[in-house]
Amino acid sequence: MMKADVAVIGGGIAGLMCAWNLAEDGADVILLEAGERGAQASGANAGSIHLQLQYPEFVAYGEGWARAYIPALRMLSESLTLWQGLSDRVGEDLGVGLAGGLVVARTDAQVRAIKAKARIEAEAGVETQILGGNELRAVAPYLAADAIGGGFCAREGKANPLRASPAIAAAATRAGARILRHTPVTGIEGVPGGYLLQTGAGPLRAGRVVNAAGAAAGKVAAMLGVALDIGGFPLQVTVTEPVAPLIPHLVYSAAGKLSLKQVANGGLVIGGGWASGVRVNGDLAPIPANITGNMAMAAGVVPATAAARAIRTWTAWVNGTPDWRPILGEAPGRPGFFLALFPWVGFSAGPMTARITADLVLGRKPVLPLKGLSALMD
Repeated sequence: MMKADVAVIGGGIAGLMCAWNLAEDGADVILLEAGERGAQASGANAGSIHLQLQYPEFVAYGEGWARAYIPALRMLSESLTLWQGLSDRVGEDLGVGLAGGLVVARTDAQVRAIKAKARIEAEAGVETQILGGNELRAVAPYLAADAIGGGFCAREGKANPLRASPAIAAAATRAGARILRHTPVTGIEGVPGGYLLQTGAGPLRAGRVVNAAGAAAGKVAAMLGVALDIGGFPLQVTVTEPVAPLIPHLVYSAAGKLSLKQVANGGLVIGGGWASGVRVNGDLAPIPANITGNMAMAAGVVPATAAARAIRTWTAWVNGTPDWRPILGEAPGRPGFFLALFPWVGFSAGPMTARITADLVLGRKPVLPLKGLSALMD
């Protein structure tokens, strides 16, 4: 039987960094990943580093929702600070660049919503500068002529998800963590002194367990009778052929779902929450109409993107909750079973999710208070 101080379930960025932090602090850690490390949301997301409130949700859910989300914004801000030092920490360039994020408006109503959003962001210490049409064009001359204003958050940006997970996994391994790929967890039960996990590599006895399984976290928690209001959502992203330098920012549209950025090789990465399809066997497949819809949205905001040919589209399961708030901490009634989940923008929040969780597992006071932050603390 395998044994460890801590079993971490899930090989995305939160799970890998949690295992790394724990191993650096002297814990004996085994990480269990059902497939390849970083193969789902952490490696297949669009690489956006988010900070500001997402415009569609702000408009849909209102200011009450936004104010309840303020502690999560503070956590995202702290996570971005960790992202800025992560390349040096792993010893590899992860393509982290925080050149700022722009929410682009086409109507006066959209500008008013961006202003209202910025006021709430300021309560969390997140600065979003409101730009008029001329100011916007001075910052981003590549935008369409019908852009009349927007909000600019200087700390947003991008990272390379294809590099991040392997580099973090290598750092965790160097620190002493054991990472088992293609090792699904099929059962968990409480036993004296901890938990017994049934895995694809045989039984594992661990004193504590971290559930960082992302879109599968609800199924993992259910093995212990813990109900989580979290699910998996199939999304798709498209990348174009390389083009000349055009977009230094992370670009959103107040007119519809869009995240747009340009990566180091010149490719344009186009996403923003467009759904993919789910086959009968559970595999994901791109939806052609959503590819063209996403591309049309990008071209409407940045006309020059219309000349770039799409070369690849990919899909991923992303974890999400109805209120967008993180689920962090020890599960009620299950001592030693910890939840490390930040929905929707978990790539951005991964470093701080991992730091908070590692501190809790080790019995330390977390760097941020969970009251008001984690949905578990309600």
